[in-house]
Amino acid sequence: MDTFAAILLNISAADGLRALIVGVLVLGILVLLHEWGHFVAAKLCGVRVDVFSIGFGPRLWGVKRGDTDYRLSALPLGGYVRMAGDNPVEERTGAPYEFLSRPRWQRFIIAVAGPITNILLTFVIFWGMYAVKGEPVDKSLLVPADVVALPGVAPGASQPSSGLQIGDRIVTVNGKATSSWEAVYSLEKEVPSGAALILGVMRDGKLEDVTVHRSTDKSMVSSVTGYPEIPATIDEINPGSPAQKAGLRPGDTITAINGKPVITWSQVLEAIQGSGGHAVHFTVRRAGEQVAFDITPMQYLNPATDQLDWMVGASRVAEEAYEKCSIFEAAQGAFAQTVGLTKMIGDVVTGLFRGLVSVRDLAGPVGIMQMSGQAAKHGTMTLLGWIAYISLDLGLLNLLPIPIMDGGHVLLLAIEGTLRRDLSITAKERFVQVGLVFLLGLFAFVMYSDILRLFQQTH
Repeated sequence: MDTFAAILLNISAADGLRALIVGVLVLGILVLLHEWGHFVAAKLCGVRVDVFSIGFGPRLWGVKRGDTDYRLSALPLGGYVRMAGDNPVEERTGAPYEFLSRPRWQRFIIAVAGPITNILLTFVIFWGMYAVKGEPVDKSLLVPADVVALPGVAPGASQPSSGLQIGDRIVTVNGKATSSWEAVYSLEKEVPSGAALILGVMRDGKLEDVTVHRSTDKSMVSSVTGYPEIPATIDEINPGSPAQKAGLRPGDTITAINGKPVITWSQVLEAIQGSGGHAVHFTVRRAGEQVAFDITPMQYLNPATDQLDWMVGASRVAEEAYEKCSIFEAAQGAFAQTVGLTKMIGDVVTGLFRGLVSVRDLAGPVGIMQMSGQAAKHGTMTLLGWIAYISLDLGLLNLLPIPIMDGGHVLLLAIEGTLRRDLSITAKERFVQVGLVFLLGLFAFVMYSDILRLFQQTH
């Protein structure tokens, strides 16, 4: 998941063409599957489907099977389903095969079938990825758990008089053997916040027990078990971010922050989170030379903690390894990943309404195409993971109770169900108009933000 969140948006001419092709395919296929969900549900509920179109605009080619015109249209971005009697302002016969003639519970099923198809696709993609290749693990965490740094302790500084020390190798956590950092962190997560962990460490050739306590502060980057050795080399820079504006580049290796030497990426995160929004002095190695930058972090809503954190917009992409698992373990991992991403998207939406996330931070079609191209550049597995994420995003956002979206139809059905009568055609028209104006305004603003970021990136 960290890989998807960190995809770089550096676009060259060749990258731009790839991004356009991959982006159109990704968006087109996902929207088409969304509409296919509506189509299947409508057929199962006895609603006549007049048109199932791949793309929008003028009809280029098609074939009619039964009552449905399966067509290819001019604009290949997704598609649509047109059902008999689904427009309240058009004349209807009242025939049972018309959408608005069906019971409300069937109309509800048809409305949510599209988003549910997208959500299920996310689970299926992750399940297939994990079952075929295994669950992804950061390769840097598969080494023995040698502590190279401690929170707040710079290399060369005096060691703590008690507790964990730099140079310790963690071999057990609460009596369970640990052969790698991945095992240490997995066992650490099982312990409640504030609870004690007994670490068995090898120190100067002797086995010693050290007791530490998990932090109760969710916003802390630091781990009470110390830091592994992870190169502090920047892989990606977000366009328009403080890091880009200051002049940091992919490939820079951070050697010091605020004059203190850096030997692992975790120290970079710790320094940024502890900045309180004040300028941080970075020293990086670039082409054999030391270059200095002052960067003031910006706030963002951290989906993992649902709290405001600090960031500069520079990140590393974890080199992943894959751990083989059974098909049932793959299903559990896929479910956990889908739930985790759902929570992350939910936190972003909540942050928008709470004013913690700016609409400027949202990606529109241009941004999605850029990121799709970069995902393809990182390889098949990253692209599949990105498709799974966008599919989930599409499904969840369509369930928001906004008129003209699927969630808006559900809201309208709920209102009519509560009133035990259909709303007037005039009321439904106003309902749709409000949603249309809102979505067009949001779309225009997000497109403007996309283009502005692209301009900032290339100048």
